[in-house]
Parts: sequence; C-alpha cells; structure tokens
Amino acid sequence: MTKEQYLNQRKKLMNEAELLINEGKFEDSEAKMNEVKTLDNKWETIALANANLNALKDNAKVTELENKSVTVEGGKPVDNIVQPKPLDEKKAYENAWAKYMQGGKLEGIEKELFDKVNTEFSNAYTHDTTNTAILIPETVVAGIWKRAEEMYPLLADVRKFSVSGTLTMKKHTGIAAGDAAFYDEATATADEQNNFGEITLSGCELAKAITITWKLRSMAMEEFIPFIINELGERVGVALGKAVASGKGASASPREPEGVETALLAESGTPQVVTYDPDNATTPVPLTYKKVTEAIAKIHSSYLGGAAIYANNATIWTQLANLTDDNGRPLFIPDVTSGGVGRMFGMVVKPDAGLSKNNILIGNASAGYIMNTNEPMSVATEEHVKARTVDYAAYTIVDGAVLDTKAFALIRDIPTA
Repeated sequence: MTKEQYLNQRKKLMNEAELLINEGKFEDSEAKMNEVKTLDNKWETIALANANLNALKDNAKVTELENKSVTVEGGKPVDNIVQPKPLDEKKAYENAWAKYMQGGKLEGIEKELFDKVNTEFSNAYTHDTTNTAILIPETVVAGIWKRAEEMYPLLADVRKFSVSGTLTMKKHTGIAAGDAAFYDEATATADEQNNFGEITLSGCELAKAITITWKLRSMAMEEFIPFIINELGERVGVALGKAVASGKGASASPREPEGVETALLAESGTPQVVTYDPDNATTPVPLTYKKVTEAIAKIHSSYLGGAAIYANNATIWTQLANLTDDNGRPLFIPDVTSGGVGRMFGMVVKPDAGLSKNNILIGNASAGYIMNTNEPMSVATEEHVKARTVDYAAYTIVDGAVLDTKAFALIRDIPTA
C-alpha cells in the first residue's frame, strides 16, 4: 500500500464515520473509527519497514555530522557537559547509617551500600547477639575518639594501632652482655646478649549503651550525628581514659587495658615511683621541688623530648600550681596555648580526669604506651515500643599496655591506711 492509497482510504473511512454520527448511529460510527485506527497502525508498520529498508541501502554511506546540528525550538545549547561526581562512599554510608539509626527506610543505592559494608563487617567479626551490630562510619568514629581524647589527653597521646585480632610486640628490656665498649686492638668484640619481653594485646570488650526517646531520635540528621558523637564520645572516653591511666590489666575480671599507674606500681621496688602524703593529718609529706626533680630524673633521657605532665584538675591547682623553688618562685607557669593549662620544667601540664587523686604522672606517652583497636566500633539498637525509647549500644574491642616503664615516672600520694 502506498501513502496515497493510505490517505484516500483513510479519508473515505472518516467520511463514513461522520455520516453515521449525523444519523445518530453512534455504535456503527465507533466501529468505523476503530477501522481508521487499524488502518493507521497498518500504515505505521509499513512506513517503519520502508525506513529500515532505506537505512540499509544507505548503510555504506558515512554522513558527515559536522556543522549539521539543528536548533530545537525552546531548547538550550549544551556547551559543557559536566560529568557526574564519583560517589563518596564514606559520606554516603554515613548518611545511610544515620538514616537507619533514626528508624528510616533505606532504598536504592543507600541500601546497597549499607548492606555491602555491614555484610563485610559481619563476615569479618562474629558476635553472639540477637541484635545485628552495625558498623559505625569512620567519620563518626573519628569524632567519638576526638571527643574522648579532648577529655583525656593521656589517651590522646598514646600510640595507637588498628590491627584485627591479637597484636603482639617485642620490647627490649636490657642487654645482659656485650654492650658497646672500648677494646684493645688484639681483643675480640664480645657477642651481644639482649633480653626481650613481649606485649600481647588480645583485646578487652568495651560496651556502652545510651537510651533516647523516639521524639529525640526524630531530630534532623545534621543534629543527630553530632549528638551521637558527643554522647558516645563522652561515655567511651570515660572508660578508655581511666583505663589508660589506672586500668587493672589482663589479670582483672573483666579484663581491662593496663594503666600506666598500675604498671609502675607493679614493678619490684617501684623504681619509677616517688611518694608524698599531703593529706596525712599527723605528719604530712608535702609535694616539693626536690620530689618533682627526683621523678624527672627517673625517666630515661631519650624520652624527655616528648614528655608531658598529667594530673587531674584538682591536683594541678592544689599541688602543682602552688609549688615553688627554693627561692619561692612559682614553678607552674599558666599557658593555654601549648595544649594544656600550663608548663613546668619545659613540659606541658595537661589536666586528665583518669589520674587518681593527688597522683602526678610525668612521661612520654607516645613512646611508652601502645593501644590497639582489635575490632572497629559498631552499634546495635533495641526498640522499646511501650516506653517509646530506643537503646543504642556501642561495642568495640580495644587493649593497651605500657611498652617501656622507663618512659614514665609517677609521683604518688600514699593511700590513707
């Protein structure tokens, strides 16, 4: 059928349909119009077939497209095509995580990324719990650690690792024989005999739960994430900050990281400890210039370059800030620009709530203490429908121990009997 035949036949059918409408024969006219639709579909098929045939005939001909653009009415020229930015998976996971924590439904790319990350996490770490642990985004964990370290500078200063499972490190404890020495020309150099110890950080379970109302959970996402960072940072910070300073170590039940105070007091003869007793009602032993210099002298000279002084806020302002030399000049110099509240003997004085009352720790934390995160931080949720609250339980496995006691000295308050 040619185009002319199609048009003539269509015109005839349309005229017949119009006559039937004028005569009031609506059902017949509808049937006639259906014939027109059938004819149109038939012609469309024929026209498409002809177009394909013509395209095949001209297939060998290469059309020059240069300068052949056509302006589309109402359209806008596209001069610069901006490529879509690659997906920032860390930020995308943070948003998906926050949405999930707020009880939102994840769909599309959000759900795919969320499931992928947590499947990998659950395959790497197995938990005996009926609640699914969700990996906290790196950006949020960094905020939690930062908040914890702001409150506990000793925790901030220690050397940190993130080794899954057990971390074992050798530490050099001394040279039994063969140290460097001067020799006569004919004398052979002695073989060196080193003594090594071993630190094994197998991990301590750290968990903390917070409970918030459904109403509070419905806050905006940009408010929810800082809220979680602040809440978990403070609570996790308390546990870790105290553990680094005075944790009981592997012998405790439950197991805790080893605190610097604990390690120094456990040494035979406590060679790195100086004592005083300011609260003794009968014969008080005050903190003096000489006791501070005695403590500093116990630190190996190789560690002094990065040493700082740590004590809780009350101890700083009742003991250290009032300390004077033999000429009555104050040893404590207030200074908030160096990362602490003051300086003594060239070292920064840092307030740390993890230190025991009246105890003063002097040392190089980055060289003398190591901490390992054996399992990254995750969080599980539990809904309480009647109370309209939700629990967020953060969980991680960490451990820490003193690498070298010679990096520290402790000025200890003698406990009251």
